Amino acid sequence: MKIEAFGFSKKAGKEATLITVEGKNGMSFSVTDYGAALVKICVPDRTGKPVDVCLGYTSVEGYENNWGYLGAIIGRITNRIKDARFTFQGKEYLLDNNDGGQTLHGGEKGLDKRIWGYQLLEDINAVAFYMTCPDGDQNIPGEVHICVTYRLTDEGGLRISYSAVPEQDTLINMTNHTYFNLSGHNAGDCLDTTVWINADFMNGVKPGVCPNGEIVSVKGTPFDFTEPHKIGERIHDDSCKALAICGGYDGNHVLNEYDGSVRKVACAHADDTGITMEVWTDQPGMTFYSSNFVDGYTDGKDGMTYQKYAGFCMETQHYPDSPNNPHFPSIVYKKGQAFFSETTYVFSVQ
Repeated sequence: MKIEAFGFSKKAGKEATLITVEGKNGMSFSVTDYGAALVKICVPDRTGKPVDVCLGYTSVEGYENNWGYLGAIIGRITNRIKDARFTFQGKEYLLDNNDGGQTLHGGEKGLDKRIWGYQLLEDINAVAFYMTCPDGDQNIPGEVHICVTYRLTDEGGLRISYSAVPEQDTLINMTNHTYFNLSGHNAGDCLDTTVWINADFMNGVKPGVCPNGEIVSVKGTPFDFTEPHKIGERIHDDSCKALAICGGYDGNHVLNEYDGSVRKVACAHADDTGITMEVWTDQPGMTFYSSNFVDGYTDGKDGMTYQKYAGFCMETQHYPDSPNNPHFPSIVYKKGQAFFSETTYVFSVQ
């Protein structure tokens, strides 16, 4: 493992660190303790050449101004919360309004905007990040002890394991917001990437991309990836209201076969590099996002300025706005009840 300085964080008032973990199969990843954000994921292409498939910044400064949440851990409640408020156990909680009248990805002081503690786990090619969120943090009840572990597997996977133990009843819904481009982070847009998603339904959306509470079929819409399609094939379909609202793909897919166990839920493939990425998770949902709102993100690695459609996200999670929709799978955890989740991105070549 390699540990190096990643710049001084003015917001945290301390130096940030970059940690690189190398595997036996030619894979490696780099992650910073600022936001526990993935900075690089290098995997061999069909010729054996390493390709960095993760959009990222050159230093901590980029992550301090990371409006697109590149690579970051999101929580304590990921995605959007309607009207920046929810009621829990009879009490209303007001949250940050940081996204046009709603809360997005933990608000102004989410888990992506802090320096985490970390521990190297060299015997298993992993690094664990940890923090304690006090009661009332992000105006959410309950002190919670959180740990996120990144690990390279022998099967060519990058596994992200989440755990959190609350000291009071609370709500927890976490994810990782990495932008992938299997042609390389500096290859331009990802519209030629072929995607399959094992989901017959998705959350209905309204303006602002917040769920409207409905579970709707994807059949006959551009959001139907039950048969593989290139991302760019239908992204400009003007007849699709959800695409118009989102400016592209930004929908939470209701994953099939959810029973709390890990199963394969999605796959992406780039013809030029031959790199294939499978997604395995125990979560009920996955937000598929085609970086519609990325617009001139400067300070990218290799001198890149990332533009619209520069990458895609496959954010495994419970459904957005779950606190305001009791018919969605619950994100409530009782005092001492451990939250645990696992997602693995498995890379191979074809």
